[in-house]
Amino acid sequence: MSGKIIEISTNSGHLDGILSIAEQHDAEVISILEFQKQQNRVAVRIYSSENSVQTVLDSIQTLLPDEADSTLLLLPVDARVGDSAELVTEKVEQVAATREELFTEINKGTDCDLNFVLLAILSTLVAAIGLAENNVAVVIGAMVIAPLLGPNLGLALGAALGDKELIKKALFTNFIGVTLTIGLAMILVIFWQPDMHSQELLSRTEVQLSSVVIALAAGIAAVQSLTTRLANLLVGVMVAVALVPPATVLGMMIGLQEWSYASGAALLLLVNIAAVNLSAQIVFLLRGIRPRTWIERREAQQATWINITIWMILLGLCVLLIVYIAK
Repeated sequence: MSGKIIEISTNSGHLDGILSIAEQHDAEVISILEFQKQQNRVAVRIYSSENSVQTVLDSIQTLLPDEADSTLLLLPVDARVGDSAELVTEKVEQVAATREELFTEINKGTDCDLNFVLLAILSTLVAAIGLAENNVAVVIGAMVIAPLLGPNLGLALGAALGDKELIKKALFTNFIGVTLTIGLAMILVIFWQPDMHSQELLSRTEVQLSSVVIALAAGIAAVQSLTTRLANLLVGVMVAVALVPPATVLGMMIGLQEWSYASGAALLLLVNIAAVNLSAQIVFLLRGIRPRTWIERREAQQATWINITIWMILLGLCVLLIVYIAK
């Protein structure tokens, strides 16, 4: 069975508690290292199966709640030598990611740094060229860059964990990314007139009920690929739930003062954002992604249901508007 190595560096007074936790959850103690130059310090390595690694982590964190000098490391295991001295490699691909791994992975996508700004600019330029020239391959290239997916997943995870700082950071990065994309697209059309007959361009100004279904399904797939560490699915998800093309079209149409087309692109962008956040939030809830302590769980549960309610109302209003326009 696939597993992880948990390395704990802490005060030696916690050693018995750590060993008890390992025994309770059938985790294997690999090594215990006592530091000669640092008295009362130990480093313990535990091998835990994927099924119990989150429980073991939570138990150890409960044992060391306020230990500022304690460190926990989570290390992947690619292969293991069994008792028969044969190299055993894991073939299990669909294994659950821990809460800490999800936070580390998604939190990186919410950073509003130079890298994010450059990706937003480049994806907008690529999308604008592909949309204006009706080039599907170029538009897909902009979709794969997908700088706006990370902040939206971060917003959902922040609500699931009750992490206000992550929510604020995700909202800010999302706002900067969308504003930058729309603003740059508005500037581009001043110097470069797109082909208004481009099918790639016009298709982002029309919204159907199928657009809602696609966005919901893609949002579920995005979180599923992260929680099960099936990263090879994420590229397809980026294409299916692309946020940059409709945001680029919105900016282009505002710049051209084509308000009818702009409203359609705005509605599509809103549908995609609401659907991705709603589906991501529901998947996190169903997969039990939540904080460790009871107090934190209560706050996170409130944030989760508020988030779900807001996105459901927003998506419902979008659906009503789509139905009204279709009449």
